[in-house]
Amino acid sequence: MEIDGIISAIFIGIVIGVLGRLVIPGRQRIGVLWTILVGILAALLGSAIAAGLGVADTDGVDWVEWLIQIALAAVGVAALDRSKARR
Repeated sequence: MEIDGIISAIFIGIVIGVLGRLVIPGRQRIGVLWTILVGILAALLGSAIAAGLGVADTDGVDWVEWLIQIALAAVGVAALDRSKARR
């Protein structure tokens, strides 16, 4: 992955983290920085999964890649929220 890919993954990760947080019903007890970090990780991991499935580079918008990334972000936010709730 080149530097422009990493920078775009960070910006996309912010959006993915916010969307992942919006998918989960109720209030989450994690901060904005944790949401952004989860989104960045979900964006990077989701891109790798989409590339492995062969759906990363399509003509137009890569909807499947976005759905994978948002789902991973939602799972990450929910997992982090549950770990915070147990403390």
